[in-house]
Amino acid sequence: MKYDAAAQPSAETRLRHEAEQRLVDGNAPSAGGWTISAETLSLLYRLASQPERAADALKLLHELQTHQVELDLQQEYSEANEQALTEELHHYRTLFEHAPVGYFVLDLEGRLLDTNRLGAEWLNLEASAAAGQPLSWFLDPGCRQAFTALLETLRQGGSGATCHVCTPNGADAPQRWRIDAALGPGVDNILVVASATE
Repeated sequence: MKYDAAAQPSAETRLRHEAEQRLVDGNAPSAGGWTISAETLSLLYRLASQPERAADALKLLHELQTHQVELDLQQEYSEANEQALTEELHHYRTLFEHAPVGYFVLDLEGRLLDTNRLGAEWLNLEASAAAGQPLSWFLDPGCRQAFTALLETLRQGGSGATCHVCTPNGADAPQRWRIDAALGPGVDNILVVASATE
């Protein structure tokens, strides 16, 4: 059977159906502090007290209740999505921090925006103290040209670039790194993975 997207109900239709079903089943979410205004209740009372308009009043009341449940369901979904995103962010931040390679996030000029623990350790800095400093400062002067060329390749629209660099003798970092870099998702930063090659 072929999938037909047009035959599928819209998100609004599905939400409406779920709200109506919850009202029928009696398990609608709490109103979350929302109430029907006194003016609305007064209008409903006036309509209901006139026999020829009582059906309209019931329809209006049902519509208001359904809409309220839709709003409450949207709030529930929003909170659940926010919780899931927070957990996912925490998961990936933990992976970033504990990776067995040095991760660096740079601006387009090569200045550090963020680094993981190993990257900060290799730079002999606290991760927060690295922000704003050019990564090239931590490289051996003889290797900076390769790194500068890598940055230029990315600024010119390259999707990714690799180079090999070295750190000054006596540094706590490994002497030789392989750097793999790519533009970040917003194209205003560069993601760098540095791995020791010795």
